Amino acid sequence: MSFTQKLQKLQKLRKFQLRGSVATLAMAMLCGPQALAAQQRDTTRVSGSTRPAQADTAAHELETFRVSVTRESARSPFELPFALTTVSLTTATAERRISLSELLPGIPGVQVQDRANPSQDPRIAIRGFGARSAFGVRGVRILRDGVPLSLPDGQTPVDWLDLETIGSLDVLRGTAAALYGNAAGGVVDLHSRPAAPGPFALETRWWNGGGLQRGNVTLSGTAQDQQGKLQNLEWLGSFTRTAGNGSREWSRLDANSLFIRTRASVGGTNLELQATRYEALRAENTGALTASELALDPRLPDSLNISKGSRKAATQAQVALIADRSLGNGAGSVRATLFGATRTLDNPLPFAIVAIDRSVVGGSIHGAWRSTSTPWPIRLGAGMDAQRQVDNRLNFENCFDLAATAPLSAKCPERSERGSVRLDQREQALGLGSYMRAELELPRSLFLSAALRADMVAFDVVDNFITTGNPDDSGDRTLNATSHMLGLSWQVRPMWNVYSNLSTAFETPTVTELTNKESGEAGLNTTLKPQRTRTLELGTQAVVAQRVRVDAAVFNAVVLDELVRFDVPGMPGRQAFRNAGRTSRRGAEAGLRVAGSWYDAGAAYTWSHFRFVHYDVGSVSYAGKPIPGVPEHYLQSHLTARHGILWSTAELSAASAASAKDDASVKATGYAVWNFRTGMDLPALGNGRGGAAKLSAALSVENVFDRHYAGSLAVNATRGRYFEPGLPRRIVLSASLGWR
Repeated sequence: MSFTQKLQKLQKLRKFQLRGSVATLAMAMLCGPQALAAQQRDTTRVSGSTRPAQADTAAHELETFRVSVTRESARSPFELPFALTTVSLTTATAERRISLSELLPGIPGVQVQDRANPSQDPRIAIRGFGARSAFGVRGVRILRDGVPLSLPDGQTPVDWLDLETIGSLDVLRGTAAALYGNAAGGVVDLHSRPAAPGPFALETRWWNGGGLQRGNVTLSGTAQDQQGKLQNLEWLGSFTRTAGNGSREWSRLDANSLFIRTRASVGGTNLELQATRYEALRAENTGALTASELALDPRLPDSLNISKGSRKAATQAQVALIADRSLGNGAGSVRATLFGATRTLDNPLPFAIVAIDRSVVGGSIHGAWRSTSTPWPIRLGAGMDAQRQVDNRLNFENCFDLAATAPLSAKCPERSERGSVRLDQREQALGLGSYMRAELELPRSLFLSAALRADMVAFDVVDNFITTGNPDDSGDRTLNATSHMLGLSWQVRPMWNVYSNLSTAFETPTVTELTNKESGEAGLNTTLKPQRTRTLELGTQAVVAQRVRVDAAVFNAVVLDELVRFDVPGMPGRQAFRNAGRTSRRGAEAGLRVAGSWYDAGAAYTWSHFRFVHYDVGSVSYAGKPIPGVPEHYLQSHLTARHGILWSTAELSAASAASAKDDASVKATGYAVWNFRTGMDLPALGNGRGGAAKLSAALSVENVFDRHYAGSLAVNATRGRYFEPGLPRRIVLSASLGWR
């Protein structure tokens, strides 16, 4: 069968499977409907990922995915003017899945810094945006099945995500504010994996290594209502427990996670309900190190964090309802979401004990339509987003080291870890946004698109701690922005495009950044401005001979009023923020992946030439200095070999030196770290009548040569503690057992 005939058959499939499994559509595109049917029969669930049984795989071909991260029906990425990467989580059980960093491997332009610190989220930076983050994710929008996990102020805590139930993810690199608002780096859209076929399936997974133990149990199934009222009914439930002392001193983690998801089609409308409950009973904050401590032993903690009992205890619950429906015989679609969440946080830090009680509610509606009645087919999309976040915040004196022995004082009036109240305020952020997108399908496979979005983010603080000498610091600020995008994509071949886009973005300070004044006073920082970005990008993506995938892009971004983090002198652990007048970000990204019958190899390289252009602090100018926290050269590569039921993988991550201060006087040296994984996937056992079992096991050695390196940097830190160590060498054993 010719490739043209395969594409024609795919067009027939699209009428009833626009939002189906991306892997299933890929199989139909690459191998035809016969292989599609075989794949549906032979697909086996292993460790939260879908892949054909290896015994039936004659050749390993690259999958071509369809994406919906552009807020419309699933489409080929070769029609779109963006740098897009889809990751299908089909790797073996050696994945730890404790951190989001483990789900974003080898993507050019993306650097995920795992701090080996259970109290802090990984730092995710796309094209350098997000590198300033002290905790949580900044500058990058994070979604799950289209539901925003990012808060209206732009921050995203990701500790509560149930990663065992993620099946794939889409990454859009570059400014996507014209579609999503309040983000400069890009978008990460996580997709839940579907339930296993059949009425009931059980999967268990366990791993042990580096002082941590993790166990997961997942139950799922599909059913059909006998009366035909419910169609495509599926359900999934997952429980995960993680506990242990961690790889470093003072890095204990004790956490539980529960995730439930159910989907069904009712009267042509697809409905989905998701619920998550996360509880971290204890997550210790091991802290950053000095250069001498890092060279001596990266397992050391910050001694002040121990003496002050720095850690966190957090609970989070979220419920989301999703509804989508195809319109006009598949020519259009409409999608609506409604969600609510609560979070409590008890967070002793060296300078204070922070207690937060948070509630979040939000929703969105958006639609897309394609019309062929015009001379050239046109696509239209529009939508609205609304989200409200309310934090009740209390700061107490940290008396952890004084509670037992020191004499009572005004700051520590009782034998308690919590001393006197230092701050009591109610913080609110309200985000409203609306957007429109239009695209023309021009002759010669040209796609011309434009998008426009208007956003309003309102901040309000009510000061509840008013005493003599401590006046009312209540206040409010409203930040408005309009973002636009103009893009052109030329689909040279069905799986090769060249694209360019010009876009703008804005990023507000978060509530924490606005309320963390250098002076330590309550209220909002009225001088801190949102940063605004203008980006020009040129790139290409291609799949050659179904076995080689190429991804390359160059970009130039100019940022006004870039938000810069720094530690407040004399207040260890407390960060404040200021604006740099103008920065320049020039970069290049290249990715290559080759798939063969017995191997899979890939590499991703990122060049980041990021500089301050106009940035003065007092009488000191930092013009020409590199933006800290981001290495200029970053490389990731892997090679996987398979033979029968056995597989082995070698991975390399390497980075050049990176600045840790605005004046570039302190740098983290470059590094090269190797990981090795090996395992086996036994074929399914059983005749299928009484059920079938599948077993997988793996051994991984991370940081094989036990390099001492800084995987992340605390930018502009005090006390010389700039260096957050990468994981030391550790051996991880893992196994999974599935039955259905």
